[in-house]
Amino acid sequence: MIKGHCECNRVSYEVDCEILDFSHCHCSQCRRLHGAAYATFAGVETDKFRYLSGEEDIKIYSSSDTHERVFCGNCGSNILVSLENFPEILYLSMGAINGNPTRPEAYHIFVGSKAPWHEINDDSVQYDEDPPEL
Repeated sequence: MIKGHCECNRVSYEVDCEILDFSHCHCSQCRRLHGAAYATFAGVETDKFRYLSGEEDIKIYSSSDTHERVFCGNCGSNILVSLENFPEILYLSMGAINGNPTRPEAYHIFVGSKAPWHEINDDSVQYDEDPPEL
């Protein structure tokens, strides 16, 4: 069981499945919204996800025609991203997940638009945009 919560603890959730996908996104939206060089996401099955508390505190921002970003309206913590093209998967913000759950090997996406001041110093697979299977 994977559990997570926002910084103020108002929004909490659990997921009853393993992490299916593990990526570091370097797109400009993720960089701005997370205030970091990139955002790390854990893909999980939508139907295995449930909120434990704080649904009334959730805010949703449509960052594009296909992406909805969920965050805590009180503390601003990023909770997850849902993609219209893949409704069966939710992409949880790894920073809100408790502990160190088992996950597949990471890969980098949107490296073509990464911050010029950031260097990727690992051997993970890199894609200029989305991986071909998405």
